Amino acid sequence: MTKILNMDSNTLFDLTSAIAACAWALMIFTPRWKYTQRAIQTIAIPGVLSVFYLGIVITHFSTGLPDFSSLREIRVLFSNDYMLLAGWIHYLSFDLVIGSWILTKSQAQGFSHWLVAPVLLLTFMMGPVGLLAFFILYYLKIREWPLITN
Repeated sequence: MTKILNMDSNTLFDLTSAIAACAWALMIFTPRWKYTQRAIQTIAIPGVLSVFYLGIVITHFSTGLPDFSSLREIRVLFSNDYMLLAGWIHYLSFDLVIGSWILTKSQAQGFSHWLVAPVLLLTFMMGPVGLLAFFILYYLKIREWPLITN
């Protein structure tokens, strides 16, 4: 793992982005395939990305606790390519968790995947917009707001 984490930040970006893209492709194009179900239900892929995130933060962050108190301090933090990469992996991982929740919740309610696939694509590209789209879709179909449970 150390060898992987010492890779160039651009290579790690490509690797983690490809892992996430594969997960999204599975959810969008093969949502009921047993391997998609396993990966989604176990949250395996966000877990792998989380390991990358933790490894990058441990190996490349050495200036004490980050300062998130202002936009300027966040800009300083993200001026380091590895911290910017950690931020990107943070987004990838959390958006995948939301996407897997959307897929699981929509399947449990019997939604047509033709309705859910565009929502997943929106979540992949613009996380909060996709989540909002799912809230609206869910409300229009079920007439109640979704709860964050199975």
